[in-house]
Amino acid sequence: MSERPAPVTSTAGGSSIRFRLLAIALLPTLVILPVLLAVTMARWEAKFDALLTSKVNGDLTIAHQYLSRILENTGEHLKSLTDSADFRDVVTQRGAASLPAFLDENRKRLGLDFLMVIGSDGPLAASPLVRAASPIRSDWPVVQAALSGHASTAIDIFNNDELAAISADLASQAQLELVPTPNALPTDRTVENRGMVVHSASPAFIPGRGSVALVGGVLLNQNLVFIDTINDLVYREASLPAGSRGTATLFLDDVRISTNVRLFEDKRALGTRVSKSVRDAVLDHGRVWLDSAFVVNDWYVSAYEPISDSYGKRVGMLYVGFLEAPFARAKTETLIGIGLAFLAVTAASVPIFLRWARGIFKPLERMTATIGRVEEGDLGARTGLVRADNEIGRVAHHLDTLLDQVQQRDLELRAWNDELNARVAARTHELEIANRQLEATTRQLIMSEKLAAIGEITAGVAHEINNPIAVMQGNLDVVRSVLGDHTAEVATEFRLIDEQIHRISQIVTKLLQFAKPEEYAGYIERHVAADVISDSLPLVQHLLNKGAIALFREDTAERLVLMNRTELQQVLVNLIVNAIHAMPDGGTLTLKSRDEDREGQRGVAIEVTDTGVGISPDVLRRVFDPFFTTKRQRGTGLGLSISQTLVTRQGGSLTADSSPGAGTTFTVWLPEAD
Repeated sequence: MSERPAPVTSTAGGSSIRFRLLAIALLPTLVILPVLLAVTMARWEAKFDALLTSKVNGDLTIAHQYLSRILENTGEHLKSLTDSADFRDVVTQRGAASLPAFLDENRKRLGLDFLMVIGSDGPLAASPLVRAASPIRSDWPVVQAALSGHASTAIDIFNNDELAAISADLASQAQLELVPTPNALPTDRTVENRGMVVHSASPAFIPGRGSVALVGGVLLNQNLVFIDTINDLVYREASLPAGSRGTATLFLDDVRISTNVRLFEDKRALGTRVSKSVRDAVLDHGRVWLDSAFVVNDWYVSAYEPISDSYGKRVGMLYVGFLEAPFARAKTETLIGIGLAFLAVTAASVPIFLRWARGIFKPLERMTATIGRVEEGDLGARTGLVRADNEIGRVAHHLDTLLDQVQQRDLELRAWNDELNARVAARTHELEIANRQLEATTRQLIMSEKLAAIGEITAGVAHEINNPIAVMQGNLDVVRSVLGDHTAEVATEFRLIDEQIHRISQIVTKLLQFAKPEEYAGYIERHVAADVISDSLPLVQHLLNKGAIALFREDTAERLVLMNRTELQQVLVNLIVNAIHAMPDGGTLTLKSRDEDREGQRGVAIEVTDTGVGISPDVLRRVFDPFFTTKRQRGTGLGLSISQTLVTRQGGSLTADSSPGAGTTFTVWLPEAD
């Protein structure tokens, strides 16, 4: 054994090991952990945003319920009033003159802005009194419903003249100057003077006037009690973090007509307008907006929903939301804190990882250098490391021991290598010869099967196509002889040509279906057994005609089978051809299909029966064996074997029953398609 070399401290390969170990040590901390942290932070941020959206959606639900409750209460109050004894006393005993005072008293008691009695031809009495010069409309859907006997309440939009007809104060309350608002839809309007009204009507009866409607309403424009109540319900004290604030707004179209959003510290943002994107989503498309939105002068987590009037038209929006900045600031501070904590942990742990990695890659570099020298041919190279009580030290000691064994066995391996090369060469030559023989046999087998199928199909196609072509040719000669004004005389010939062309088309179609490419063989579908039998007969019709064989069919099967159509045709054609070959002197071919259950499973049986020479018992036992054939000159012995494989693959069976001289029956049974 050669003398051990001095220890090697570094090689080119050692640098690669160093970098890999450093990568292994630092990859989790500097790559994997940041990626996982980023993914986790992104998911947390998404969950945080989803939580804010869920909260504002809940806030909108509360506001919507409050508005719905106002509508319900208004309708219930009017219904209670029309059903009250006081109302009956007024209309039956005190007379119509006392009705306005009664209405005004109850209007104040119920907190309504107007209360009136309307008949089919207009108002009868009102509080406050209606100006005579401005008649009140009675064609509102809620009024018409009450006149028909049904109480109704809805949000309706009154124009300024309609408000003025009820009260000049209401018309003045609805008047708002529009404030130019960034991001709003451009408009030429400068004033919003329409009124959004909680409009309610209840049916009543007045002697002498018949059915009337008690109509009342509340104007929501600049109704600060209404909007502040919503805000107090939704955003109670301490429901939001410090620095955030909740807001609520009622919109007429896209104009804020009642809001607690501030333009300045003491000025509400009445007359400002919503952004175009929110308007498009809520008013134009009828969607609920749950997202951040720029509200007047800051970003809010916002929820908007459309408000529809009694005509079903979207006329406004209900909004609630809270200032987004405190939540965004808290989210940013959280993310920064997590990032700083990660950097601190990384800065403290990376030096420790590097120190541990150095204790690993230094000895590994020595071992790598030794292995490199051995690979260069120096079988006497050794690590020279003192055995340490750790895994790397033990590995180095084992490496030196193995190198000693390698050096000792090198000569033995060289001798064995020469002997093995000789044996491998001999075996390789034998395998090459066997492989060539196998390939030749396979090609011959494939070619024989293809030629057999092509021969049968080509004979059928030639036989069936020749006759239609002859008919076509003969009739074309007749056409040529009678061309001119005697076209009617050759109508029969034209009809014959059409029939023969159709016949050619049908035969070619069936032939192409039988000869589908193999890549479609796996496609299965549901079939009526009788249809598949009918499609298979044109492919063997020439053999039936040539052999003077009579065909008898009996199709009683009503169930469907599930199998690739081409494969089922292939099985039936193979069985029919075998039956024809079994009757060289003619006979009867019987094809039957019937419903049949086997072992409790529903299915369909197809029988192919001939009156031929029959099959002996010893041959019958082997008839489905691959390569077994009794037709030495025209068969490969694979037809029945392949047919049985195709049927079995679909959960069915192919059986044979025969006696010498008594004919043969092959039965294909397939389970019913679900």
